[in-house]
Amino acid sequence: MAGEATWTAPAPTDPEQACPIAPVVDIVFSRWTTPILWTLNMHGRQRFVELQRRITTITPKVLTQRLRQLERDGMVVRTYHPEVPPRVEYEISDLGRSLAPLFAQLAEWATTNLGKVDRARHDYDSGSAR
Repeated sequence: MAGEATWTAPAPTDPEQACPIAPVVDIVFSRWTTPILWTLNMHGRQRFVELQRRITTITPKVLTQRLRQLERDGMVVRTYHPEVPPRVEYEISDLGRSLAPLFAQLAEWATTNLGKVDRARHDYDSGSAR
């Protein structure tokens, strides 16, 4: 049709454009983010040492890094109390809490399907799936 322009979107080269949930996965599902958010959602406001006791396999350095990133991303609120000694508490923000339905769905999926994943892995590792 003469005179009509047709626009075709260029093929995305940026992975975030190819998969619109990639930035969410990067924010929420890094190695330690999920256990931190889960703990704060389940147990409420926590001090650093309380988080460290509940997530026993995380190092203090990594916990500090992840808490700072989560605060930066708006998922966690850090409250400093200028006392002697100073006290710092962390709690999940409303934005972080908004992930609860997603986590609930993932927990349901895990209950329903992790056994199937284990069987598939076993079958694959034993060679019967190939």
